[in-house]
Amino acid sequence: MLAETGRGTVDADQALVVRAQRGDKRAFDVLVRKYQHKVTHLIARYLRDKNEVVDLAQETFIKTYLALPSFRGDSAFYTWLYRIAVNTVKNHLVSREGRFHAVSVDADEEAWEEHVAVLHDLATPESLLLRDELEGTVFRAIAKLPDELREAITLRELEGLSYEEIAQAMGCPVGTVRSRIFRAREAIDQEIRPLLER
Repeated sequence: MLAETGRGTVDADQALVVRAQRGDKRAFDVLVRKYQHKVTHLIARYLRDKNEVVDLAQETFIKTYLALPSFRGDSAFYTWLYRIAVNTVKNHLVSREGRFHAVSVDADEEAWEEHVAVLHDLATPESLLLRDELEGTVFRAIAKLPDELREAITLRELEGLSYEEIAQAMGCPVGTVRSRIFRAREAIDQEIRPLLER
């Protein structure tokens, strides 16, 4: 689930991008195969219809291929691809419904990690019902967040991007990202605290 942000991955992606920009379609195919699951998974967080998810994933990669000549490597390839995918989904939802539904999560880092650990540790049969209830509460809380909070928390908790990468993807300062994540986590924490105290 975590984004591949190591230097080796960034360098390998950049080498593939350069080859694709020079007309090597096989290099772009490698990038598609590498990230198609992440892009599909990302889009599926916004849409329930599997056909729409597949269509928008294909549209994302078509847009990416067409825009490839303009990619200068100022950000990691995946950060750039993520931005294209999110914009594609937003445009689709705006044209279909006139509004945007997304997913997000963020507050004090250590406290949040404890809540996440609790969700993963609830594996006993007696705890399965509580775990499902907690997960449902978390996702309902996320769905109620304002768009910018939802997107920030999604990038951090579900995509595993760093604060710097999120700032690039959202086009805002790192301090703004931290604030959005904090506010999102705080809102989610308020929703799940009563369940955790049980």
